[in-house]
Amino acid sequence: MAITSHAMADLWTRSEQALTEAGPSLSDQFDFLVECVVLFHSRRTGLAFIAFSEIRSLDTSARAQHIAARDRQQALMYAVVEQGAKSGVFATPFPREASLAVITMCTGVAQWFRPDGALTPEQLVERIREITRMAVGK
Repeated sequence: MAITSHAMADLWTRSEQALTEAGPSLSDQFDFLVECVVLFHSRRTGLAFIAFSEIRSLDTSARAQHIAARDRQQALMYAVVEQGAKSGVFATPFPREASLAVITMCTGVAQWFRPDGALTPEQLVERIREITRMAVGK
């Protein structure tokens, strides 16, 4: 429980910082948030993997807390994509599904990324950022 709580709190803090650094531009907020989540999941793969895979091991109360923290985290991306779609910054007609696809892509990095692999975390960010921009029609 402590590991999963720490992971979600750390990611939340980093995500809030990314949004603050991005400023008011929804396009920048999207890019910074993607970067934040990918870097977290590629640099802290062990922590992220445990937080994801051990949900099943948590008791009912801890599981509910973890899911609430996860939902809050996902809501950040959804808010950016939804606002972007409404304002014409993003072309997706499906902001909810697009934001879920983006988050899934970014968090999934923890399951396959290897520090000794072909890409650095920063190179991976650039590739995933390009792919996720297509998902939202940017």
